[in-house]
Amino acid sequence: MNVLRIRNELRNGKTIFDLALRVTFYARVSTDKDEQLNSLENQVQYYTELIRSKPNWTYVEGYIDEGISGTSTKKRDSFLRMIADAKAGRFDFIITKEISRFSRSTLDSIKYTQELLEHDVGVLFQNDNINTLDSDSEFRLVVMAGVAQDEVRKLSERLKFGFRQAIKNGHVLGNDQLWGYDKKDCKLTINEAEAVIIRRIFDLYANKGVGVRTISRILYDEGHTSRQGNAFNVLTIRHILCNPKYKGWYCANMSQTVDYRTKRKIFLDESEWITYPDPAIPAIVSEELWDRAHALYKKRSTEARARASGASFHNRYPYSGKLICEEHQTSFHRQVLDSGKEIWQCRVYRNRGRAACAAPQLRTDELNKIMADIFTSLVEDREAIIRAVMTVLRAVPQEHDYGKDIHRIEAEMDSISAKKDRLLEMSIEGILSKAEFKQRNDGFNEQFKRLEQTLETLRGEEQRGGITAGQLAGIHEALERMLTFEDGVDAKLVTTILDHIIVKKESTKERVSLEIHLKFGDPLGVAFDRPSSSFRGSRSRSTIPSRRSRTT
Repeated sequence: MNVLRIRNELRNGKTIFDLALRVTFYARVSTDKDEQLNSLENQVQYYTELIRSKPNWTYVEGYIDEGISGTSTKKRDSFLRMIADAKAGRFDFIITKEISRFSRSTLDSIKYTQELLEHDVGVLFQNDNINTLDSDSEFRLVVMAGVAQDEVRKLSERLKFGFRQAIKNGHVLGNDQLWGYDKKDCKLTINEAEAVIIRRIFDLYANKGVGVRTISRILYDEGHTSRQGNAFNVLTIRHILCNPKYKGWYCANMSQTVDYRTKRKIFLDESEWITYPDPAIPAIVSEELWDRAHALYKKRSTEARARASGASFHNRYPYSGKLICEEHQTSFHRQVLDSGKEIWQCRVYRNRGRAACAAPQLRTDELNKIMADIFTSLVEDREAIIRAVMTVLRAVPQEHDYGKDIHRIEAEMDSISAKKDRLLEMSIEGILSKAEFKQRNDGFNEQFKRLEQTLETLRGEEQRGGITAGQLAGIHEALERMLTFEDGVDAKLVTTILDHIIVKKESTKERVSLEIHLKFGDPLGVAFDRPSSSFRGSRSRSTIPSRRSRTT
């Protein structure tokens, strides 16, 4: 079919029904409820009979999507298959009910109709009386699609209003599968069989000081499992400890939809949550116990973040994903102890304890000593390496991507501005008192001011650029330290050279046996004893320069 020829024929008095076309249809409903599916059956029957009744048309089997929203086209399999078939030339014309069946996004509607026209395929939006084969169709399509998109926005606002009214009327919204509760007609009742587990979690955490991973193991050993019969997920336990419903409080505004079209959500800071005691929610634990458990959780989380941010650069997880348990073929996971020491444990051991995996824990400082010994044997001409690096640095301009940092800061500032707008809405709606609004708004203003100062500094650094002679001297000194391993082993060096390490089955707490695979050469066998931390290295045939076997 040629679109220009078709348009000429339509201008000369012919109708779309007079043209010899291969015609298909597209039908969609946005839910899988019975009444909607009946509507879908009616659509299919109607379009099939319509197309077959036109003597000049050739029927092509239609395309149907069930229970799919029209807001986006990303997940509509039949729709996307129809577009692909159109480009392959399998039909000439598509009939669909209205623009909102195609897409409620203006961008999607115009994009796909233009793509179809480029491949000589027209679309009839029947209820909207828009035929894209008409020369004025694009203007009308923009107007009608814009109206359809605005309807989605209005629907989103109506839903939000409905949620607020439901909350005021004592209806509990949110997760229908909340542990410890049964939910029916927006009312929560305690599920005693599951409530026992909730109380056990809070008791272990707040009263006995047990960590979430250990709680997961204890629950499993006591016969308590998830609804799928597995050990309780660590994230599930953390969500339980943070959910105020368990003390009989309502909690809303934990997340916010930032785009009604894509449904993209962001999780808000706890200071922005809306919480209050709610008689409609029966408490499973006391307020005092919940508050103690939650305070302890926040304290431990803050300390963990502080330890992570305070760690030196050469301890920034260079062994992540590179330590493998030979017995279970699973990776070792990182953990920071209360003492601040970084250790690595087999995932099976972390989830099920010593009875499930005999592989010993490994300390990062032990691994660093081993890697430093290996690297020392590889660096035969330290000065030659330093000279080569310095030559490259002198020739290459400053490579720090200040633009990326600036973009990140600007995005954070935009986010704060959006939060301030939301805060104002909440104040207008009466959700926040004037005092609370002022306190939170002042906090946002202070954050915004700090970001402005950071942005100004970054822009100044971006303009200066380049590497000074003093910086080059500092880099030279740092390279010398790095290659003598005075400050331990550098993470970037480990990442560059190390492929993976297998923790052998014969390893024990007293004697650890490793098989180290570099990104070149043959594997290197290493064993070391504890507590003396001595280790011996032996290499099989390799292209790596030989070195003396040593004991540290």
